Amino acid sequence: MANHRRAPRSLLRNGAVRAMAGRLSWGLGDQAVSSLTNFAVGLYVARELGTFAFGIFSLAWVTYGVVLNISRGLATDPLMVRFSAVPEDRWRLGVASASGTAIGVGCATGLVSLVAGLAAGGPLGNAFVALAVVLPGLLLQDAWRFAFFARGQGKKAFLNDVVCGVALMPALFIAGRIGTVVAFVLAWGIAAALAAVYGWFQTGILPHPRELVGWLRSQRDLSVRYLVENVSNSGASQLRAYGLGAIAGITAVGAVRGAEQLLGPFLALLMGLSLVTVAEGARVLQRAPHRLKHFCMILGGGQAAAALCWGLGLFLLLPDSAGRWVMGSVWDSSSPLILPVTLAVVGASFATGAAAGLRALGAAPRSLRSQLIASLFYVTFGITGAFLGGAPGSAWGVAAATLTGSIVWWWQLRIGLREYVPPTPDDAGANETTIVFAPIGINETTVVFEPIKLPIKE
Repeated sequence: MANHRRAPRSLLRNGAVRAMAGRLSWGLGDQAVSSLTNFAVGLYVARELGTFAFGIFSLAWVTYGVVLNISRGLATDPLMVRFSAVPEDRWRLGVASASGTAIGVGCATGLVSLVAGLAAGGPLGNAFVALAVVLPGLLLQDAWRFAFFARGQGKKAFLNDVVCGVALMPALFIAGRIGTVVAFVLAWGIAAALAAVYGWFQTGILPHPRELVGWLRSQRDLSVRYLVENVSNSGASQLRAYGLGAIAGITAVGAVRGAEQLLGPFLALLMGLSLVTVAEGARVLQRAPHRLKHFCMILGGGQAAAALCWGLGLFLLLPDSAGRWVMGSVWDSSSPLILPVTLAVVGASFATGAAAGLRALGAAPRSLRSQLIASLFYVTFGITGAFLGGAPGSAWGVAAATLTGSIVWWWQLRIGLREYVPPTPDDAGANETTIVFAPIGINETTVVFEPIKLPIKE
């Protein structure tokens, strides 16, 4: 009789593990392709152009990161909240409006980039003019990815990123022959535009940019919050990069970004986990609230330990000859920064555990407070470090900022756990859970979603 009682529980446990593995697989696969593609682009550009030109490319890159988070906050984050568990016809209408909004954001921010580029002139200005051309395609390709995840079609998002990666190879080869920052920005954007066209064939949905105003009006209760939280993270990275460039020169920006690029493969894993970890935290909360803290500790501690191992491996084991082969002349200025950049990623990784817990709890005010404080630390410490010691000073300042910021995140989680009141049966069905996604990474894009309830299917 005892064996009979234990068997169903064991099967349920095994089924839950298999279901979790299935949910992880496509998110990890898609983000791995996306992030590793970005990693390869960064290394190739660094190798081909040198530290100064790579610094210019990096400024365009971090600017794109801010624009991407604006687009997500206004377009795809509300799409994920309100069009994830709906009939297909409603999902298609939502995708048409959200993808059209992404294009509209790309055109509006592209116009700003164009004006800024023409005003700046020179190689830096030319890079921002090129960025203006490619922004609509870049944002549309990203919008398709989240539309697929909203529909539970992670495989299609994966395939779309594969198309983008394949298109990048010949584009980068041609850009390498030309040898300018503009050529590399255009190559990166054209590959994304081709994947965006492929996304149109995958969905059969025509984006509706004319719906931008209506979409913003109908989603303003969500989009304002997302916009603030998304931009506070990526905007901090942009301000730090601009400040470092103004204080220590564009070469310093290239040196710091080169060191960050070396953490790219690890960050690919980190970003892939961000697509599912908060959802899993919400499931833990629904089944056993007292275990959420342990789940977050394992999640954050495991990622921090992995980041430390990866960074120390690079710092201690990668020969200078191999580094120069991978990154060219950028290696000489970036390699001394590997240790502080590693510590910065360790701090950010540890914070993701607390961020996942806060969003699983639905503690949006505490999450937003933590993000704003951490972003303030990032900008302040990073720019102060640049004043005191150039690129190395800025790198160590950011390391101190992320480690300090992680303390803020965990303190807010501790308070959030004390305040949490489990829902009564009248408030939530026995087969429902809260699904949200947390921001993650350092100098990486942010994914933030409103808590929603979806059925748990084992």
